[in-house]
Amino acid sequence: MKMNPNYIVDEHNHRIAVQLDIKTFEKIEEIFENYALYHLMEKEDNDDETLDLESAKEYYTTLEK
Repeated sequence: MKMNPNYIVDEHNHRIAVQLDIKTFEKIEEIFENYALYHLMEKEDNDDETLDLESAKEYYTTLEK
């Protein structure tokens, strides 16, 4: 994934923020969501009902974006 960040700087030329194009941001957001979902599914001490991979994928597609 190629990123072309635009940095926002303060009066001392210190970077204080970054702008990314929306496609890059959405891809990063998707990666974080998948990472978190994977770790929730792998958590061994979770007493909640567990789903197999296919059921989890099906459930995940029903969640609001």
